[in-house]
Amino acid sequence: QVQLVESGGGLVLAGGSLRLSCAVSGRTFSPYVMGWFRQAPGKEREFVAGITRSGGSTDYADSVKGRFTISRDNAKKTVYLQMTSLKPEDTAVYYCAADFSRFFITTSARAYEYWGQGTQVTVSS
Repeated sequence: QVQLVESGGGLVLAGGSLRLSCAVSGRTFSPYVMGWFRQAPGKEREFVAGITRSGGSTDYADSVKGRFTISRDNAKKTVYLQMTSLKPEDTAVYYCAADFSRFFITTSARAYEYWGQGTQVTVSS
């Protein structure tokens, strides 16, 4: 059984930074693609960032480009999301997701097979 466990969320002032982590267990090999999504109250879940297994390819939502960085450590089966210059509009529950089927990053949540339970990020102004 594949499990994804996020950590690192919390409350931060606008302009601050947080680093989210997501540990994957239950498979002997790392997912081909890992992604981060977020969902704010009353809004749909949206793509934030994605990374291929090698780490050679990444993709970001326009709203976070230049502020967020996704990375992964396959030896630890962990993916990270470094968030800087946080804004109140970044407030949401952040979810990590794993895709063991595709070699390319997709921004569609339906493409990801496994999800973590989510971690709350709150940015106050």
